[in-house]
Amino acid sequence: MRTAATVTLADVRAAAARIAGQVIRTPTVLSDAVSRAAGARVHLKLDNLQATGAFKERGAANRLALLSARERAAGVIAMSAGNHAQAVARHAALLGIAATIVMPKFTPATKVVRTEGWGARVVLVGETLAEAAAHAHDLALREGLTFVHPYDDLGVIAGQATMALEMLEDAPELEVLAIPVGGGGLLAGCAVAARGLKPGIEVVGVEVEFYPAMAQRLAGKPVAVGGPTIAEGIAVRDVGETPYAMLRDMGIEVLVVPERAVEQAIALLAEGAKVVAEGAGAAALAAVLAYPDRFAGRAVGLPVCGGNIDARILANVLLRNLLRDGRILRLHLDIPDRPGVLADIATRVAAAGGNVIEVSHQRLFASPSVQTAELELMVEVRDTPQGNAIVAALEAGDYVVRRG
Repeated sequence: MRTAATVTLADVRAAAARIAGQVIRTPTVLSDAVSRAAGARVHLKLDNLQATGAFKERGAANRLALLSARERAAGVIAMSAGNHAQAVARHAALLGIAATIVMPKFTPATKVVRTEGWGARVVLVGETLAEAAAHAHDLALREGLTFVHPYDDLGVIAGQATMALEMLEDAPELEVLAIPVGGGGLLAGCAVAARGLKPGIEVVGVEVEFYPAMAQRLAGKPVAVGGPTIAEGIAVRDVGETPYAMLRDMGIEVLVVPERAVEQAIALLAEGAKVVAEGAGAAALAAVLAYPDRFAGRAVGLPVCGGNIDARILANVLLRNLLRDGRILRLHLDIPDRPGVLADIATRVAAAGGNVIEVSHQRLFASPSVQTAELELMVEVRDTPQGNAIVAALEAGDYVVRRG
């Protein structure tokens, strides 16, 4: 790599040749179900199929391949609470290089175990990512280790950019790429590769509403971020200076999407494309859902750049989406406390085609009178019209129904 703070298409092609056989060349597939739901021709780049479940392997593999013999012998160090940690650990193990990964104390135990599983030494330090990063830099100096930055590194950026290279080789008809933005390395690299291969293509970045750091930097505004997000993989406060300069010089726009759109994207990928994506991995599709006019009818390339989502969180997202879509009804009824009432309600729901999946029946404390009881039903339905029919059938029996 050159010392100038930029990456070229030639660098990306060299990286692709360098990491061939070390990183999976994942498929780019046109998803009919997602395309119909999104109103665009959506091509999904399935980098959730990488060995560690995320695109980060591309940059880690390329950066480690560029180490000198002395640097390999000394070992490497990285700071990460997620996918970068596993990527560096894995590719260091493949190359026989000692790896140290500094992770914040709050890192989930499963991620620590997976990282250690690749043979890395894991050091848990700090209450924040910034504190962990400071410790990692200090360790690098004290032990003579090479620091592998997750996004502010030319070798890493060139490696990440191989994703766009593959997408356009497999789907040259693409008109626009939407790329999630954390520190900016993936977007900067993909923009270089895409514009180098197809100068007229549009490339946009995607950030979540609580962490729009790159959008703020590019707009010349002070960075103000923070808040709960399902897209923790791109919840970054300090973007990379090299990616920032590259994106600024290329005039790349970054779209900001709400949390709800990310949840909808996760659910659409799971139900429509049969693809599991983490929040950050679904952010690109969230942009298509949040800005439908921007992408309508166009051939859109979207990386599913990570699939490491907790099973409980995925289940909650899917259930929340069913509620939003009207495919699960949550109904509250105040009912007379007498024999046969529950049977009558169940019969009315069944006659309208609903499936009762949960019942909560309170007599003692929730009801306003000892002569009544409070009933809460969770009912599975096909769609909103069927749900309305069930409510109408219950109201026809003189039940007062409240949707919850």
